[in-house]
Amino acid sequence: MEFFGKTLSGPFTIPSGIVSTATSIIQYIFDHVPEVGVVTTKSIGLEPRAGNREPVYSQYAPGCFVNAVGLTNPGARQTREALAALQVPKDRFLLTSIFGGSVEEFVEVARILAPVSDGLELNLSCPHAKGYGMAMGQDPDLVREITAAVKAVIDIPVIPKLTPNTPDIAKIAEAAIAGGADGLCAINTVGPGYTAAHGHPVLSNGAGGMSGKGILPIGLKCVREIAAVADCPIIGCGGASSAGDVSAYFDAGATVVGIGSALTGLTSEEIGAYFKALGRDLEHASEHAEELIRYDIDMRFRPVTLVRNHRVCADIALLSFDRKINIQAGEFVFLWIPGLGEKPFSALTDDPFTLAVIDLGKFTHTLMDLPAGTQAYVRGPHGIPVAPPDDAKIIAVAGGTGLAAVYQIARDFGNAEVFVGARSAERLYFLEECRRVADVHVATDDGSVGYHGLVTEALRERLRAMSEQEREQLVFYNCGPAPMVHAANAVQREFCRPEQIFSSIDYLTKCGVGICGACATPDGRRLCVDGPFLESL
Repeated sequence: MEFFGKTLSGPFTIPSGIVSTATSIIQYIFDHVPEVGVVTTKSIGLEPRAGNREPVYSQYAPGCFVNAVGLTNPGARQTREALAALQVPKDRFLLTSIFGGSVEEFVEVARILAPVSDGLELNLSCPHAKGYGMAMGQDPDLVREITAAVKAVIDIPVIPKLTPNTPDIAKIAEAAIAGGADGLCAINTVGPGYTAAHGHPVLSNGAGGMSGKGILPIGLKCVREIAAVADCPIIGCGGASSAGDVSAYFDAGATVVGIGSALTGLTSEEIGAYFKALGRDLEHASEHAEELIRYDIDMRFRPVTLVRNHRVCADIALLSFDRKINIQAGEFVFLWIPGLGEKPFSALTDDPFTLAVIDLGKFTHTLMDLPAGTQAYVRGPHGIPVAPPDDAKIIAVAGGTGLAAVYQIARDFGNAEVFVGARSAERLYFLEECRRVADVHVATDDGSVGYHGLVTEALRERLRAMSEQEREQLVFYNCGPAPMVHAANAVQREFCRPEQIFSSIDYLTKCGVGICGACATPDGRRLCVDGPFLESL
């Protein structure tokens, strides 16, 4: 299909702010998912913006969500450098979404990003960031002014994204066309809406934009009304998940169809398989793609009560709660404290539920002194359980709180050696419990306990002492700070094949179900759904 001078490889896009939010993920989609002919970036502003604290994504029914990420982005100048490094195939269209708090900001961001984009999407529709998006997109005069101002300074297509939260979207579309819009996108999320759990608002922002199956009728209605007054390409999105939904958008007047919330919980490989199936469904008038969607995703919160807070050292604590949780080795959970936020953790033990916490920010700093009796909430488990071969010998390497991610692996599968690294003896914890289930090797930087030096150096000595046959049976699980994990990976590659190595790095994880893309790895995988233990490539 033709789209602004390009013959696209496929008729789909992934709407702004969903999955394709990091350039490594965008490159992965370019390289592996040809059905996505238009790749849309997250919305980019002039300056970096941290966005809202977690929780930022909440499920209120199967396939139905609210989100309030808060326009998180690294700023236009840093984004330009990142986008410039992309290898964009000739049959793909890179649509860069931008926002601003004024006409002047839109113009400045457009000037910066146009040289590395095939087109610009103007975010005139975000419903949960005060002063941006919808606040501008409900005013026809302002929509026309912003569109015209951006068109005046760039020479690539401009596609305003319109809000459904207006009594007359056709009037807004006409204003955008009058301003020189080359195409239109509809719709952004609806609302804002509100979700609650155990008497507390789930989203840290209080409310957020509604997406998913519940807004499909609104999206179709808006696209139909826009198509009646605008003779230009239209990107239709909102609630689509099946070939029938996509066909309905085409019938309403869409040129390209966006698939967004339907990707919740899907791994990178599953996203590729889903879009392939969706393309086949359209070609053969079948309905198989929707069978691949994860309507079983569970984002409910379950109450837990803190029983004991044991301080290991100044910045490490072990928190034990009043019950068991169901979690398999390799999975992770989120701990939520209403009013403070939520963060992901590996469970040090499942019975009783225990966390190892290191003081790294506002949330974890509060956990350091959390008193017994505090009510908290857990969601999950998320991620993919590990599955070592039956005859494997496990070698786990942990630093910081990484022991929490590997202890259960050693406990549940046996035949394991655990290498634990720390700066000094005072930072070590849970060693006796580990020794009951595995051979434990301790390394401290200052030599206060065990091997004097880096844990990776102790690992190298152990691997060097093994025979080639012994090394063939090894499976590695590394978890901890990025420098340690990379160093462990390098040592293991000296003696073993990459496919024997699985690593989990402490990347920022926000939604936990693959949608926000915050946990993107350099190769485009997302730690929360493709991992947390990722095979070494």
